[in-house]
Order: sequence, then structure tokens, then C-alpha cells
Amino acid sequence: MLAEAQEDHEAGLWRPAEAGPVTGSDRVRAIRELGGYGLLAGILVALLMLPVACTTGVGARDTAHWFQRDPDDLNTAGVPQRSRILADDGSVLATFFFENRVNVRLDQIAPDVRKAVLAIEDSRFYEHGALDSQGTLRALVSNLDSGEVTQGGSGITQQYVKNLLFTQAETEEEQVAAKEVTAARKIRELRYAVAMERRFSKDEILTRYLNIAYFGGGAYGIEAAARHYFDKPAARLTLPEAALLAGVIRLPHAYDPVQRPEAARERRDVVLDRMAELGWLPQDQADAAKRRPLGLDVTKTVNGCVSSVAPFFCDYVQREILTNPVFGETAEERRRLLKRGGLTIRTTLDRKTQKAAQRAVDRHVPRKNSAGKAAAEALVEPGTGEIKGMVVDRKLGSDRERGKTWINFAADASHGSSIGMQAGSTFKAFTLAAALEEDMAFGDRLMAPRRFTPTGFRDCKGRPVNSTDSLRNSADGEGGRMFSLVTGTQHSVNTFFLALEREVGLCDTVKMAERLGMRQANGKPMEQFPSFTLGFNQVSPLRLAAAYAAFGARGRYCEPIAIKQITDSTGKKLKVPRARCEQAIDKGVADAVNHVLRGVLTKGTARGMGLGRPAAGKTGTVDNFSAAWFAGYTPDLAAAVWVGDPRGGYKHPMTSLCMDGRCYGSVFGATIPAPIWQESMLGALSGRAATSFHRPPSHYFSKGSGEDKTELPDVRGMDVRDAIAKLRAAGFRPYVGSAVTSDEFVEGTVAEMSPGPGQAEPGISVTLRPSKGDGDRDGSDPDDELPRPPEPDPPGTPLPTITPRPGTGPD
Repeated sequence: MLAEAQEDHEAGLWRPAEAGPVTGSDRVRAIRELGGYGLLAGILVALLMLPVACTTGVGARDTAHWFQRDPDDLNTAGVPQRSRILADDGSVLATFFFENRVNVRLDQIAPDVRKAVLAIEDSRFYEHGALDSQGTLRALVSNLDSGEVTQGGSGITQQYVKNLLFTQAETEEEQVAAKEVTAARKIRELRYAVAMERRFSKDEILTRYLNIAYFGGGAYGIEAAARHYFDKPAARLTLPEAALLAGVIRLPHAYDPVQRPEAARERRDVVLDRMAELGWLPQDQADAAKRRPLGLDVTKTVNGCVSSVAPFFCDYVQREILTNPVFGETAEERRRLLKRGGLTIRTTLDRKTQKAAQRAVDRHVPRKNSAGKAAAEALVEPGTGEIKGMVVDRKLGSDRERGKTWINFAADASHGSSIGMQAGSTFKAFTLAAALEEDMAFGDRLMAPRRFTPTGFRDCKGRPVNSTDSLRNSADGEGGRMFSLVTGTQHSVNTFFLALEREVGLCDTVKMAERLGMRQANGKPMEQFPSFTLGFNQVSPLRLAAAYAAFGARGRYCEPIAIKQITDSTGKKLKVPRARCEQAIDKGVADAVNHVLRGVLTKGTARGMGLGRPAAGKTGTVDNFSAAWFAGYTPDLAAAVWVGDPRGGYKHPMTSLCMDGRCYGSVFGATIPAPIWQESMLGALSGRAATSFHRPPSHYFSKGSGEDKTELPDVRGMDVRDAIAKLRAAGFRPYVGSAVTSDEFVEGTVAEMSPGPGQAEPGISVTLRPSKGDGDRDGSDPDDELPRPPEPDPPGTPLPTITPRPGTGPD
């Protein structure tokens, strides 16, 4: 115990060569301290002898009983080890640790290691108890003779206790207390050592010591040290290697083989000589080993997610453990679980999917792109909620360096610090689902005005949430006519969906989104205003991908999960979060949504972005081109892609965007996000058989397919009023334009119609131009009572927004 106290001060007495020799005053101070430690050693020996010597004196007997009794606070819980995060196939994604340690059994440690450590640290370990009185007194005499610490006397058990108490210290103050040189601390440690000797066998104590000792270079425990210095397991260490590592334990800094190879070699030779002196090794073998070079093969163990092939997913997994109550009722319990480590975390990530997504994102939005834009994508498996991929077009790290960020734009704030992004027209899918749930048919049509003033809306508390500002359709040029559920979705008509949302109810639309797992990225419920369907709420790609995955799974929504299984260092399985799957909407409703959204990829705003297999999706462009989205899916995989500007989309909109020499003009959901989605999905699903969607229930076709063309009658030559009546009866909206000269049709009859006769979408506008004869005389304008075509909005008209939240842009 005396030597142990001396060892605590040894680092202060030892000096590197450049610091100069130990001075006389240093030796005087050391001798003075050694005298005090001698007194302490006497006290400790006396305490161990008390049970024998004290046959009288109740107080003395009580003291002895207290010392011999197991301490109430004795805790031998495992020391921190490194943990591994694995992909779904078992390959390593990342290793992280508070202390780089891998616990091993005694039979996994080379015998030469055990002999070398015992020879230099505690050669009588298997002969004495908690305190080696001979070793303590021998060290005392040696150190008093030299005036400095030259020999240690604390046993393996005591050293294990000292390391254990320091490792278990939670705060800096506790760590300082674990190292301070006081009689109280020494007595406490010896009392723990006595308890350890009763509780564990000598082999177990030696194993624990070899697993807890620090070997320098960030390596804790013999296994980590063997891999760090020699790139091999502890079981394969040779005699010279074993002696080198055994010698490092006393002073890892002084005998660092990398930084101080000469000192390390001298120390190794001391160990080899000690082994020969004890008769544990023939002298000729010791001499041969001393002639060997150090033979280092230093390997750095990368710590954390930064260098992982899936850095943001890795970070997500760590945050899941730190935030989910499944892993501990309190934040402190969860933090301790991670710190203790030794975990093998099998995740849901599919490396093929991850690679395809990262390649697509990086190709379209390079990490250090000239425009400062960013992209993120999350990929979720329908029916299971398993996260198969999660990518950001950045490296994980401080954003002070270009091309890096700590923010996971693919996840919610709790798992990535992102406040989320407005989702744009991707939210129209929830209004569509709500309408189909209320049994609206594909052929049901609503008027989509050029401008829409949101009145008649109430939130889920029954409060009116109207606005005097009006919305209009912008760059798509749509509006001013009737659309079906199918065509309104394909063309992503804003005013159609505002009218549809009013038809089905704002609250029903909100509840539909909530049933499919949607909430704001900050964890709060979504805000409810008329522009809800246009996607003003700020959400994460992961939430949106999981919601769209529910459509692909025929209405079965699963909370996204990243972890399949966790085992601790003993192989025990820990409880992990379940996906909590439920049938959020009827299968038939989901089948109908899939039917409509498939048309977006074949005839709508994302035409040409198909996969060559059944797929569906929806574009989304946020107000003023501040961001763009695409969310799409097959029955096997769903994904959501966001592209925007981390500096703020409204300050840095994607209009007239040029990035790394490629110019896009204004960026819509189909401009960059959809190609990223397409390439990701093609790569992820390559080699897999295609799965088909189910046909929707027949009642959704009760009013046609929603895409059926009807015959636009030829009304040329008819009286204008008769033509108007006939067109209205056929479901069209006739207007009368200016008269034209015609030598074919008599004055007052229809000379031209636009569009011309043939197959046409019901509800479209048809402009009729009356004849004013053969031009021999001036023709008169049509009667003022006849319907005139509406005046178009002048170019450049600004887009008003709904107060208090902005709506979305073109799609």
C-alpha cells in the first residue's frame, strides 16, 4: 500500500530527459513523503492483523469487523468498453467509445503476457491476500534507500481497485478525489481490495486488472493495447511484445513505445530480466528477446461516427439511445449505458441502399458546391419502418469547414438538431388520402380558380382559420377550370387542393397526416391553417418517407426504427424500440392513393422519373423556390428527398440557380430532388423483383377514371347561343371571343372553336369565335350578354401568401 501511495506521486518525480535531472530538493521532499507513507503502511498492516490480535476491546473488534465487512457501496460493474454499430448484414459501420477497451477472458490472453505482468507488478500475487506485506516493506526499504520511488509494492488487487474507482468516477471532482493521496482513500481502497479477494478468484482478479489497465496511446485493457501497438489480438502476443506492454503499465507516458521507444525498450528489458530472475524464463530466452526490435505495427482505432460510411445514420443511432426511454428512464441512465459501452448494435441500414443514395445526392448536389446548397434523403422500408438509408451531402463535422455540418437534415431535431424544412406540395397527398377516405371518386371534379381566397376553414378545435389574402397557381399556369382528383394531383394544382381541403375539412386533412406519423421536426404537433395542404409545416425527410411508406404498405404505418438488436458485453440482449405498426388507413384507400400518385410519374409533374417498375410519388416546391422536395415509393421502399439552402431558403432561393457549372433556372421538385430519388431507388432496388400495387376498389371508378376524355362536340356553323347551350350540356365551359372574318360560316354562327372538336377533358374552357362574314363589311362584336373569356393575370404578378403561414409554389 505504501508503494501504491508512492506511485501516485511517481509521475511528479519522473521527468523526461529534456526536463533535467531530479534535484536534491526533490529527493528531500520524496523522503519526507515516504516517511509519512511508512506510517500509513504500518496502520494498514495493523488493520489487517486486528482480527487476530484483538481478543479484547469492543471498539477495536468493531473497527476490525467494519474493515473486513464488504463495503455497502462496492460496485464491480463493467468498465467502459468500445461499442460497435453494425449494418443489417453485420458489417461494421462505426466504433465508438469513452475508453477504447475490449474485454477478454484470461484464456484469450497469451500466457507470456500474464507472466510478464505478474513478474513486474506482483510476483507473489497468487500467494498473498489483499495486501502483500513483504512487497510493501521491500518497496519501503528500497525507496527510502534511494530517496525516490524506484520500486512498487501495491498488489494487482489494489491496483485493480484504484483503477476501478477512478473509472467509475462520474464527474471531474470524483476523479480528483479518486486520485488524491489521503489516508482515508488508501484505507477505503484496501478495504475494497479485501472484499475483492473474498468475492473473486485470483484468476478473475487478474483478468479484470488486465482489462482495466491503461497502456497508453488511448488503449485501455490488454486486448485494445495489443491491437493498437501490434495489430493483433492479445492471444497472439509474443514474449518481447508481452514484456513491452507489461512494462508500460506503471507509467504509460514515460514508457510510451511510440513517443519514447528507447525508454520503452529499456523497460521491456527490465521486465524480461525480472522474469528470468524469478525462474519463469530461461536467461538465454530473455537475452534473445532483448535483442529483438520493438516491432511496432501501430493501428489507430477510429472513434465515433465521423469516419463512418454512414455518418449521419450512425449519429442518429447514438441519439436514439440517448433520447429513447426504452434505453433508460432518465437521460443520465441512457448516458451511462453509452459510456459503459461494450454494445453490439445491429441496425436496419442496408449498405447497398445507403451507397446508392449517397452517390445520387453527391452527384446532384456536391458536398462543396458553388451555390452553397444542401440535400438530404431518408429511405424507409414499407411495412416494417426500418430505416434503410440516411444521407446528407455533407461530411459530419463543424460547419466552420466547408462541406461539413453537425446537423442531420434528414432527421428531426431530437435526432439531428434540424428544425425541419417546409414540405411543399408533398403534403397534398394527405388531402388526397382524406378525400378518398370520404369516398370521393377519381372522377369527382372541383373548380380550381385562378385565385383562391381561403374562407370556410376551421381547425380541429372548431376555430375559424380564414384569410383575406388569396392564393393563386403560379408557374404551372394551371387553374381556371375543373380538375378531377386524378388530374388535379397530376398537375399539382394549388387552388384545386385548397378547394379539396375545404371540401373534406381542414381537420380531416390534418388528422390524416398525423395518423401517418407526421409532426413538426421540433417534435410539436403540426400547425393548422388553410395552406396546410400546401406544406407550410416544417418536417424532416425521415418523417415524410415513413408516411409515404405507409401508402406503399397499403395503409400500414410503422414508426421509423434504426435499431434491430443490441447485445451487451456479456451477450445479453437489451430491449430495443419497436416499430409500433398499425393500420392507419384502410387498404382500399391506400390502393386508391397509390393509383393516383402513380400518374405523377407518368403524366404529371414528375413524368419521366419512373423506375421501370410500379412506383408512385409527389413533387413539392416551396414558396419562392426556397426549397424543393420529392417523396416517392414502391411497395418495397420509400424515400423522401429535400434540396435547399442551410443558410435560409428565403434569403437564398433556388431561382436562376447555377451550381458547379450547371444551370437549372428555377428549381422545382422534379428538377433536382426527383432525379436524386430516381437514382437512389434504381440503385437500391437493382436485382430485386418488382412488386405490384393493388387495384383500387371499384367504387372509386364510379365516375370514370378521372382521366377519361369526353367528346368535345363540333359546334362550328351553329348559332352562338345554341353552341353555348350544347357545350354546357356536354360538361364544358364555353366563352365567346372576338369575331373573325370567315367566308365559310355566315355571320352570327361559330366560325372557330379552341380547342377544336375531339376528345377532351371535361370541364375545360372552350373559346368560341363568331363569324362576321366574308369581310365585305365590318362585323359587330358579340352581344355583351354572352360569356367572355377571363382576363389573364399580367406577367410577373407576385404570389400572395396566406397569413400567418406561407403556402407553396408551383407544384
